[in-house]
Amino acid sequence: MMKKIKAFFFSLFFFNLHTYAQPGLFLKDSISGLRLFVINSDFPLLKLLIPGQPNTDRGIEIEFPEHVTGLNRQRNAVEHLYLVSRGDDNYRTLPVWKKEGNALLYETQINGNIRMIAKAKLDSAGITYTYTFTNLSDISYQNLQAVTCVKLYSVFSDTLLERTYVHHADGFDLLASETPQRLTMPLDKWLPCRYLVSYSWPVVPKKIDKGEDSITRYYKSKKADKPFIATYSHDKKWIAATYTAETGNLWTNPERTCQHADPSITLHAHETKSLVLKTFLFKGSPEMLLKYIAKERNQN
Repeated sequence: MMKKIKAFFFSLFFFNLHTYAQPGLFLKDSISGLRLFVINSDFPLLKLLIPGQPNTDRGIEIEFPEHVTGLNRQRNAVEHLYLVSRGDDNYRTLPVWKKEGNALLYETQINGNIRMIAKAKLDSAGITYTYTFTNLSDISYQNLQAVTCVKLYSVFSDTLLERTYVHHADGFDLLASETPQRLTMPLDKWLPCRYLVSYSWPVVPKKIDKGEDSITRYYKSKKADKPFIATYSHDKKWIAATYTAETGNLWTNPERTCQHADPSITLHAHETKSLVLKTFLFKGSPEMLLKYIAKERNQN
């Protein structure tokens, strides 16, 4: 019971911080007019707005990251190095932020032995997130992820997944095209859920499953051939798409239309490595998105 009470007050406190930008931690791209704010510096949360959106809109909120998780090879167990939902119970140093040109970044030490520098770089096509880890320990971590939750509110919200797409070998398709009943089922039957599509991982044979958390998971029956998930704005003028060069799967929680395309690394003892992903945000067509993706892949 005490844990539930503590979690409630943490979530209430966290929610109250959503609307306030942290002084000085703000960027605006002069070409596109995109604006990026830090709205929680202790539990890193960003907000991205398109031109014309008031600062009070929730816009696109990015948990930067939502959690850092990896397989501890010494114990052969998954270790949660950082969880935003754990609040002050996280074992870490508070993030130290700074602004560098067109980037906002912070440094923290998590779990007492891993230094993380998180950088969000704004350009005219969106944000590039880079997490650089330095392992100061004798422990190696496999499948280390900085899970970045890109939550689409306001003009991009898509609870029924009517404007959220992935790309297959035969072109774009709605992520949830194989679940047409979502459009007519009661909302409390549809939510909460997750919708997933494989990229490098094998396709899950079960199309619908319910985990121990009682959340229904829907799996698309064919793989995406490009590692991004894209959502149109309500007026279909803007596209928000989250991309990484390599990932196991792409998925969303439609309750907050979040986009997940999370890469992973193996981080050996005393090694430094980076994870990189990007959220594109632009006015244009799906063909333009494919050009952005092709350019990004050629640079990697």
